[in-house]
Amino acid sequence: MMIRFALAAGLVATCALPSPSQAQVITQRDVGVRMGLAIAVGALDQCEKDGNSVSVAVVDRAGRLRVFLQSDQANPHNLELARRKAYTARTFGRTSAEWAKRTTEMPELAAQRELADVIALRGGVPIKVGNETIGAVGVSGSSSEGDEKCAMAGLAKVADQLK
Repeated sequence: MMIRFALAAGLVATCALPSPSQAQVITQRDVGVRMGLAIAVGALDQCEKDGNSVSVAVVDRAGRLRVFLQSDQANPHNLELARRKAYTARTFGRTSAEWAKRTTEMPELAAQRELADVIALRGGVPIKVGNETIGAVGVSGSSSEGDEKCAMAGLAKVADQLK
């Protein structure tokens, strides 16, 4: 009986595999280094204009750090916070503030806070083309509202490319 079951399972698994003729190349949008740099500079400029020394991180669609900028007087811990805010926004496709609120209000999502590299702090904003999240920007070093304001200012610099 066990042999029949194993043979049946193997047959089902083999039939479920795509044939080579169904294979395809996947094309994806992503954050290039120049776009990331434009976003980071825009965010840094806004924060410095507001009198804040911050760190700005831009991650790509895979959550990898593409660009990092830090004001001359920024605190050293802001590097990690900015990266984690960006990673959180990328991972969940919403601002880190929206994600933090959602995981507080919905107990069944609270365990998401235990994932590596996510952080429940305001200042991470996804980079989207339509509904597709292609990266994120994270800012750390001003007030929580200020961090998000600066991230949005960075995105405004490339808004024409995100349509």
